[in-house]
Amino acid sequence: MRFRKKHKNESEVFTDSLNDILFILLMFFLITTTMANPNVVKVNNPRGTKDTKSKQNIVVSIDKDQKIFLGQKPIDMNNIDTILNHEIARIRKSPLDTPSVVVNADTISYYGEVFRIMQAAKRAGAKVVANVK
Repeated sequence: MRFRKKHKNESEVFTDSLNDILFILLMFFLITTTMANPNVVKVNNPRGTKDTKSKQNIVVSIDKDQKIFLGQKPIDMNNIDTILNHEIARIRKSPLDTPSVVVNADTISYYGEVFRIMQAAKRAGAKVVANVK
């Protein structure tokens, strides 16, 4: 007696185009990640429940010649602590109000001076935002 072998149908996964799809996905993710700017720092700015224009900022700028300005007025670095304390106290209307100090610095300016201004503003009880151009 002759028995026949039963041929079972086996399912197959065709992986011929899998390499092409993975290559296209790899290129897509490489291109999209390089388009995103990794140097962006998100800063939470204070928001009030009332008029946001009433929230004032103190702007301290350092130019490439290491000259320091409070707004448009040039100031001496030796007096920065007392001047910032005075300005923060002038802007602060209530004990719960926290003014912001924005430090705009040139890329050539010394980071030690930027850090010193940031520390002086923190000691005076203000929020500090540094912006190096």
